[in-house]
Amino acid sequence: MRNRFGKIFSGFIITQLLILILSLVYQQSITLLSYINFSFYIASVLLFTSLIVFTINSGFFDAISYSFRSVFAGKEDGDKKKSFDEMTPLSELVTFNANPLLMVGLLDFILMLAALFIYYL
Repeated sequence: MRNRFGKIFSGFIITQLLILILSLVYQQSITLLSYINFSFYIASVLLFTSLIVFTINSGFFDAISYSFRSVFAGKEDGDKKKSFDEMTPLSELVTFNANPLLMVGLLDFILMLAALFIYYL
């Protein structure tokens, strides 16, 4: 439990530092607007990646990968068919835990929304 919060906290600190560094490199100053823009980019990438990994882990693409394997395997050899049946599904190949990415992305997105609220206030 403590390790999970440590990963989320360290990921959050790293993304905030990355946002500030990108803001300094590309805008030559840290403004509220540059913080909003770069935090939107970082949070979007994190959220999109975590949702893609979650979708793959749920087994949604297993049927698609199975159909591609059956089309490209052909019907020439029985040994090839046997090795095809022994292939692991895509959901078992991706064993990445996307929860820390999701939490860091949500925290960054919430801070971006708060900064956007302050910007338009």
